[in-house]
Amino acid sequence: MKRVPIEKTASLIGKKVRLAGWVNSVRSHGKIIFIDLRDKTGIAQIVFTPPKKEVGQTPETNPEIYKSAQELKEEWVIEVSGKVSERPKGMKNPNIKTGNIEVLAEELKIFSKAKPMPFPINTDGYDIKEEIRLKYRYLDLRRQRLKHNLQIRQKVIKFIRDFLQEKGFIEIETPILTKATPEGARDFVVPSRLQPGKFYALPQSPQQYKQLLMVAGFEKYFQIARCFRDEDPRADRAYAEFTQLDLEMSFVTQEDILDLTEQLYIGIVKNVFPEKKITKIPFPRIPYQEAIRKYESDRPDLRKNKKDPDELAFCFVVDWPLFEKTKEREISSSHHPFTAPKDEDIPLLDKNPMKARSWQHDFVLNGYEIGGGSIRITNSKIQEKVFKILGHTEKEIKQKFGHLLEAFEYGVPPHGGIAPGIDRFLFVVLREPNLREVMAFPTIASGKTSVMDAPSEISKEQLKELSIEISKKKKVK
Repeated sequence: MKRVPIEKTASLIGKKVRLAGWVNSVRSHGKIIFIDLRDKTGIAQIVFTPPKKEVGQTPETNPEIYKSAQELKEEWVIEVSGKVSERPKGMKNPNIKTGNIEVLAEELKIFSKAKPMPFPINTDGYDIKEEIRLKYRYLDLRRQRLKHNLQIRQKVIKFIRDFLQEKGFIEIETPILTKATPEGARDFVVPSRLQPGKFYALPQSPQQYKQLLMVAGFEKYFQIARCFRDEDPRADRAYAEFTQLDLEMSFVTQEDILDLTEQLYIGIVKNVFPEKKITKIPFPRIPYQEAIRKYESDRPDLRKNKKDPDELAFCFVVDWPLFEKTKEREISSSHHPFTAPKDEDIPLLDKNPMKARSWQHDFVLNGYEIGGGSIRITNSKIQEKVFKILGHTEKEIKQKFGHLLEAFEYGVPPHGGIAPGIDRFLFVVLREPNLREVMAFPTIASGKTSVMDAPSEISKEQLKELSIEISKKKKVK
């Protein structure tokens, strides 16, 4: 007899089923033992009756099985076989899908026992210290709220894939081991054993690869991409790694990109979050200077009622400055160095680059930036000029970007794209306090990974093999 998902038992009254899962709770009413059994689909009530017929007409349980049932504890993993029966009047639970039935146990198999939980998993978990939750993340993920978040995440990603494939996009994976590029954050680096003293970098985004795919003639690319950035964590930004929808198109205008993004997210809301209401369609396109002047923010919150949890106010912020001044640098890219300047502002690159506007577009939801993109530079001379404005020497340009500039010499189509964050979107729409609540195994603010206790030291043998020496910090007197 095949195992049946618990959610299907409601339609199997009178039939014998085999169920498996975790003991969610144990209750005794007199000599009758009630077990709530949980699998990923739901909860079912299992009934074990004493071996002597002392409980009316209820079928008795085998003596050995009844004895084993008396030992069951929460979170033990078990398998039960028995007949599905309608619950007696007054005993039905309208709050769950299987609330009208119970399973009268005939067989019991204990797969594994469980120690007492380090924290309760039948609550939302917000009051538990995050460090201990992530230490035991495999237990934390048994929490219904987190299961729901990850199930919703999967539905969103499936919708994205189906939508884009129907639009003629092809999903292509790009390398994880790549080359360091200046994209606004520190790189994570990986030493090369075969080329001592040289390092790979984990991608901050697939930026150059997707542009190379446009040179290759794929025209419509997307990827559910893992990205890595060594930057300070915030509530709306994950440390170390995150997931984004990476999307690039050839022969398009900025408005083509925004229209496609708008259609995609209207579809996501309609199909995955039907209870949510979008404030305004089409999504407003707000020039950067207007956003700063009118809303005092480059990611304005356009909700009519900010206390309404089901209101979603999308917008795009456009006409960004091509460059900006930061604490670290006198001149830096507002987006990244591959963003094209507005056509009419190209002469400003020689005269006053800080005045030049760009084809950058940021995607905003309820006051949070959830994505960004641009039309890209495809003119090698303009690209080199932008690199030089940012302070790169001829040698650095050739070393870091020579492959891209050379590719452009073989025929490059005009192209652009956008990269909405999967984690960021879910964090906002599910109203979670931070991105880690919508990720399976996130890294905490200190840089420590869930469960695995990384980063960790490596052996002297590994260091030697990689031609690496660890310098000891001098003690401060």
